[in-house]
Amino acid sequence: MKNRNLLLLFSSLSAGAVDLSASESKTQFAEVGDHKIAYRSVGTGDPLILCSRFRANLDDWDPAFLDALAKKYKVITFNYKGLASSTGHPHSDILGFAKDVTDLADALKIKKFIVGGWSLGGWVAQIVTTEFPERVSHAILIGTKPPGKVNYPLEEIFLNTAYIPDYTVEHETILFFDPTSKISREAAIKSHERIAQRKDKDPKVKPELWEFYGKCHDDYEKDPYGARQKLMTTKIPILVISAHHEICFPPENWFELNQKLPTTQLIIIPQTGHGPHHQYPDMVVSYIDNFIQKIKYDQ
Repeated sequence: MKNRNLLLLFSSLSAGAVDLSASESKTQFAEVGDHKIAYRSVGTGDPLILCSRFRANLDDWDPAFLDALAKKYKVITFNYKGLASSTGHPHSDILGFAKDVTDLADALKIKKFIVGGWSLGGWVAQIVTTEFPERVSHAILIGTKPPGKVNYPLEEIFLNTAYIPDYTVEHETILFFDPTSKISREAAIKSHERIAQRKDKDPKVKPELWEFYGKCHDDYEKDPYGARQKLMTTKIPILVISAHHEICFPPENWFELNQKLPTTQLIIIPQTGHGPHHQYPDMVVSYIDNFIQKIKYDQ
């Protein structure tokens, strides 16, 4: 009997010790009114909800980045309403995209969270931060731009590449890395291979739905919410991670606001492009973790 009890104890401990990696995490669905939000979760700790880029589904985060975050945080990725495996009709304004975050948090019974976003997801994260500040402890913005009109536009090569139906590693190198850097080109191949490891794939966002991202952009640029001004008065800590060769959202747009954003820190990583967290997942996570653990403001 004693040996049997020990065996059962060992089995239960072993089962509890086996955590799924980001490549193995299962797609789940949160009921939100008349639709479902598809999401995945990995890790334990303070909740960190990540908002995805243009055209991305659940598969388009580098698992090395998610797994590194998951060592200390409960990392939640999701699809916006009506896109990829989420059901319903897609949103036509940035506030709708932002409400997906709080709706998902409500469904998962998460009162307060860290919000992160990459590219278009960075716009969403900023609107979550400015419209629902009571829900956000920290904001992490990767490869993105501030609300309203900006003076430094994206490069034409990004637009010419971003709408290609199926990305190859060469397209990903242009879009998310620095093609002029050997280090970055090599990192693009490794990231592509890591993302390809997942076996159960999420549906892609259909091309006929891409227009909703454009509507979201127009709303974000018009900034009817006064989000740009709210960033100048917020007490929520904000970390912006950008790249020296950022062909989509040049960091110069943040430089112009440098003296006006009281809680925003900016990191520029050389020889990287639009996806620095895919090139240097561990390093970027160390920046994020140090920021979250060390930076607090009175709220």
